[in-house]
Amino acid sequence: MFIEQPPQFIRLLYPKALWRMDKNERAVYLTFDDGPIPEITPWVLDLLDKYGIKATFFMVGDNVRKHPKEFQMVVERGHRIGNHTFNHIRGFEFLSQNYLANTDKANAYLQTNLFRPPHGHMRWMQYHVLKKKYQIVMWDLVTRDYSKRLNGPQVFEKVKKYARNGSIITFHDSLKSEENLKYALPRSIEWLLTEGYEFKVFP
Repeated sequence: MFIEQPPQFIRLLYPKALWRMDKNERAVYLTFDDGPIPEITPWVLDLLDKYGIKATFFMVGDNVRKHPKEFQMVVERGHRIGNHTFNHIRGFEFLSQNYLANTDKANAYLQTNLFRPPHGHMRWMQYHVLKKKYQIVMWDLVTRDYSKRLNGPQVFEKVKKYARNGSIITFHDSLKSEENLKYALPRSIEWLLTEGYEFKVFP
């Protein structure tokens, strides 16, 4: 649970970030990290179209550079775009000026006001600067679809166990998530709809 649904003391590290939306509203916010890539992103888009769902894609700038067609597909289908740095770098491993420059490089392609730090962490100085330029979006539930220790049914169970009103739910449109994602995402959508959840994007 420490990873899947971060405890309050972790959320307080970045108090201006969005971790969970309105807990009184029967709605969830579906997000995808690490794309776009041609092997997975179009499949995700087709599935979302099937259910009439809009989501938010936190994209790696270098993937946008390499795969502009897939990036344009996400935009043209009406989804929200977020910055996930240019090289998917960890904030703690980089000087703040280099981390911020990497984020700016990504935003030259993305042109968005949303940011999610890769791996969910950044230095205080990085956070202090970025929160002035972006709405920082974390998560209330990360499915861990990327984990080789989990299979598709286990990822789906995480959604059923931890999803709640206002949850920001994170999947990954990446190669390492492919098998788990293709099992768990359609089942999660069906289950969330059956449970009466509406799917929303950030204002």
